[in-house]
Amino acid sequence: MYTSESTKYSARTDIGQTSRILVVEDEELIQEMLAVALEEEGYGVTTAPDGRSAIEYLKSFETNSGELPFDLLILDLMLPQINGLDICRLLRHQGNPVPILMLSAKGSETDRVLGLEVGADDYLTKPFSMRELVARCRALLRRQRLSNLPQVPVLKFKDITLNPQECRVLVRGLEVNLSPKEFRLLELFMSYARRVWSREQLLDQVWGPDFVGDSKTVDVHIRWLREKLEEDPSHPEYIVTVRGFGYRFG
Repeated sequence: MYTSESTKYSARTDIGQTSRILVVEDEELIQEMLAVALEEEGYGVTTAPDGRSAIEYLKSFETNSGELPFDLLILDLMLPQINGLDICRLLRHQGNPVPILMLSAKGSETDRVLGLEVGADDYLTKPFSMRELVARCRALLRRQRLSNLPQVPVLKFKDITLNPQECRVLVRGLEVNLSPKEFRLLELFMSYARRVWSREQLLDQVWGPDFVGDSKTVDVHIRWLREKLEEDPSHPEYIVTVRGFGYRFG
């Protein structure tokens, strides 16, 4: 059912460091050229000659492991038995998010739009250069990796909301502008609410162990933070001084 590249794919995935690509292409010469070009870039490549073979392989892999078998699918539009559009529709209907690069000799705007509308992430018209194909594969894989990064949770405490990914802070519904050090201080405080931090600990966590300077800089930044967070900075509700020890949030 599959060409010899599937054996190479199995060997590479044992290492666990290679992006895995399934190439579904019925023209043997193009299939071989794609496999060689991608393997030279360090990707693990499996090839399938038709749509039914590709679907059967995907199903068998998911049944055995429950994981997505590939990081990218290169899918020819005109395939025997089951065409590329139907494979794309099926995968998206099943909720499979694998990036799909569709290949086709049909280069009209209608064909490109149709391919993208059924769920393809990119569309490349034949003939194409291997350099362009590899570049598009890199872009799709990079986008997929970024989308899979763990989401940093939004931190909330009473009337303060801190979004680490957007570097935004809302206080009583209004956005406040913090310097990078102020933001890092607040993020640390909110991540460990009610923990007491000494000046030295705060310097180590926010300014870094190589900081050279006066530890009073912590007090200055705390004062600035209070002016931006507290309704009454002289009687702080959020950043509280614990005499003889340091500072506590909440």
